[in-house]
Amino acid sequence: MKRIFLLLALLSSAMATEQAFPPSPVDAAELKTLPAGVLLKASAKGNYFDQSNRLFGPLFRYISSHDIAMTTPVEAKIEGAEMYFWVAQSEAAKVAGSTGDVEVVQIPERWVASLGARGSYSAQNFAKTRDRLVAWLSERKDVEAAGAPYAVYWNGPFTPGFLKRFEVHIPVRAVVPPQIR
Repeated sequence: MKRIFLLLALLSSAMATEQAFPPSPVDAAELKTLPAGVLLKASAKGNYFDQSNRLFGPLFRYISSHDIAMTTPVEAKIEGAEMYFWVAQSEAAKVAGSTGDVEVVQIPERWVASLGARGSYSAQNFAKTRDRLVAWLSERKDVEAAGAPYAVYWNGPFTPGFLKRFEVHIPVRAVVPPQIR
């Protein structure tokens, strides 16, 4: 049984060749800067958890047809159902522009609050982790939310749920104290 789990973990990690940025530790909230990059975006109407299979297919076909290596993580906008694949810098020359199903987007450097977690990629796990991150962020006086929470997924579909790693990110900005008059 241990061999099967090891094989599944190796297969899921072998699907991705490079990380766009380091994952946040499980159960640890932190502020981190995400690099600028090229991402591939698929969109659908509705909620991400209802549309994830519909979103994954076009992105996977795009990277497969352009011989682009899979990079982790995958980002997911929950409301408005968007999925983003990162393109490694070494693979950027293979990107051939947007198609009817996939949009090529340039993302600037971003600053986010992040909370790492482990478990299946479900609406319940996202909501629980999001709520913990919102509570952590509300206690901070140096930063404030500057956008909606979104999910960041690190493992492929063959990884068992209890081994999967994910994060919730909330874009943030510095709080500027009022000027003394």
